[in-house]
Amino acid sequence: MKRDKSPVLPGSGTTDYARYMRTDVLLGLQRNPDEVIHRDELLFQVVHQSSELWFKLAAAEVTETSARVAVGDLAGAAALLARATLAVRLVTDQLEMLDHLSPADFQAMQPALGNGSGAESPGWRHVQAASRKLDRAFADHLAAHGTTAVDLRPGDRTDPTCRLAETMVEWDERVALWRFRHYQVALRVGGHAPAGAPNSSATVLARLVEHRFFPDLWQARLHTPGGGPGTDPL
Repeated sequence: MKRDKSPVLPGSGTTDYARYMRTDVLLGLQRNPDEVIHRDELLFQVVHQSSELWFKLAAAEVTETSARVAVGDLAGAAALLARATLAVRLVTDQLEMLDHLSPADFQAMQPALGNGSGAESPGWRHVQAASRKLDRAFADHLAAHGTTAVDLRPGDRTDPTCRLAETMVEWDERVALWRFRHYQVALRVGGHAPAGAPNSSATVLARLVEHRFFPDLWQARLHTPGGGPGTDPL
């Protein structure tokens, strides 16, 4: 007997997949062919719109990470933060698509972008806010247990607090890698002058590469558990 696959979910679309995923809305978010001034606008929009979705997921996971820390579920917190880290890795990887966009083509399509800037990304701003909240939540956890970041043992995956701290460092590192890749794209495709050049907007991006959400955890890695300076792994 043939299974009835008629849609049962509410909404528009001829299938439940289309209705649940809202594909009619999703695939209509890009400019129509009669609206574009350059064919690569579709490439540019798909990369950035999908980045917003991954950032939305990452921010949600980091926000929930803070909530798990607050109730002492450090293992659950580390698992969620690892998911957020993977989301940012995917955002970084898809920047490779922009390598197929030449500076000349980008300049040709720029009028369609108006004064828009990646710095205005709502998804990224939510990630920043969630990361700052996690920093406070973890600091509160350490204080409640009478310890500090310096007391932690970097690389220890057996202690739940140390394991979460390592996952936080991995999150910070992955975000820094995304920032660096974003900076390189701005130079290669966007035609920005390198950092340090007069009136270069890339200078701001270059400075942010060095930013860390959890500076105390990075500072703690400069010392061994005994308090002395760490050795250079290279």
